[in-house]
Amino acid sequence: MAKTEEIHLPVSQLQKGITVKLPLSWTDHPFLFNKIEITSDAQIQMIQKLGVPYVILLSGTLKSAKSVNAPAPRVQKKSINQLTEQEQQARKHMRQSQTQFVGSINGIRGVLGKVVSDPEGAIREASVLVEAMLEQLYGAENVKLALVTSGEAHPTATQHGVSVAALSMMIAKNLQMSKPEIRTIATGALLHDIGKFKVPEAIRNKRGPLTVPEKNFIAMHPNYGYEMLKRSGLYGDDVLDIVLHHHEFVDGSGYPNGLKGHEISKTTQIVSLVNDYDSFLWRDEIASPQIALGYLFKTRSEQHSDELIQALVKILGIYPPGTLVKLTDNTFAKVVVTTDDVKHPQVWCCQPDGSKGHYRFLPQEDVSVDSVIKLEDLSEGARKTLRLNTGISFYFCHQ
Repeated sequence: MAKTEEIHLPVSQLQKGITVKLPLSWTDHPFLFNKIEITSDAQIQMIQKLGVPYVILLSGTLKSAKSVNAPAPRVQKKSINQLTEQEQQARKHMRQSQTQFVGSINGIRGVLGKVVSDPEGAIREASVLVEAMLEQLYGAENVKLALVTSGEAHPTATQHGVSVAALSMMIAKNLQMSKPEIRTIATGALLHDIGKFKVPEAIRNKRGPLTVPEKNFIAMHPNYGYEMLKRSGLYGDDVLDIVLHHHEFVDGSGYPNGLKGHEISKTTQIVSLVNDYDSFLWRDEIASPQIALGYLFKTRSEQHSDELIQALVKILGIYPPGTLVKLTDNTFAKVVVTTDDVKHPQVWCCQPDGSKGHYRFLPQEDVSVDSVIKLEDLSEGARKTLRLNTGISFYFCHQ
C-alpha cells in the first residue's frame, strides 16, 4: 500500500478545527504532544512563535486555504542540530514563558469566576497561582521580560492583569522588596480590575470615546472590586488597598479618593504605575513599548514616583520586548526577549518585504540593533510577518 503524501501547511494558514503535527522533537515545543487539535487562537499564536515554516496537516477541512499542497516556504532557519546549547536553552525558556503566561491567564480566569459563588475556592486558587508566579520569578538568577501573547487582538482583563502582575513583581524584586510584599503586589495586580465585571460590557469594551456618564461608570470599578472582595472577608487590607487605589496618583489627581504621596502605599504605587503603562501599550496611536515609555515620561511624570519610574525603565531596558528595530544587516525585527547585552536581544526577524520570517538569537551573531523604527516604516508584508496585531504583554523569562 502506497504511503500517503504528507500535506505541509504553512503556519500562516493555521485555522481552528484542524489537527496538525509539529515537525519538531517533543523537547522543542511547549505542547504535551506533537499532534495538536487546534481549538483556539492562542494555540495558533504559540505554533507561529516556534519559528517553523510549516506543520503537517493530519485532519480537518480548511476554509479558503490557498495552495495547501504547495511546497512550504523556504526560510533562513537553523536546524535543531545546528543550534548552540545557549540558543537551544533560550528558545526553550521563551516557549516556557509563553506557556506559563497562558496558564496564568487561565488560572486567574478561574479565580474571577469563583470570587462571588465560591470565595474560599477563589482565594485558594489565587494563592496557588501567586506562588507559582513567585517560583517563576525566583527560579533563576537572571530573569528578564519576554514578549508574550494570549492570541487576542484586544486586551482582556485577565491578560492585562497577568502582564501587570509580572512587570510589577519584577520592579518590586529589583527594589529588593520582601517576598510577602511581592506576594501582595501579585495578588492585588491579578485582581485589580475585578470591579470592571460589574460595568456593562458595552461600556467596558467600547473602542471609541466614552461619554461622561460612561466614564463615571468606569471610574467606579475600583469601588466595585473593593466591595466585592471585602465582602468575603478573606483578603488582607494590603491587597484590598491595591484594588481600591490602583488609579491613585502621587500628585493627588487620581481616583477614587484623590490620595497624595505617602498616603498611597508603595505596593499600590507600583501597581498604579504599571497599570498606567500597560494601558498605553494597547492604544492604537502608540502601539510600541518604547513610545509608551516616552508618553509616560511626557504626560505622567508628576503622577508617579521618580524612583518607581526609574525602576520601570531599568526593567524594560533600552529595547523593551515588542520594540520594532532595524538590524545592522538591514533586516527588520521585533524584540521578543531582552538580554544583558542590550544591542543583541532575541528577536523575530524578516526581510523588508516580510519574507523569510524567523527567530534569531543575536548574542550568537555578528549582527546587532541599528535603530528603532516606527510602524509606518514597515511594509504590509513585514507588519504581517512580525505579527503586530497581537498586542504587547510581558512575562518572566529565564536567561
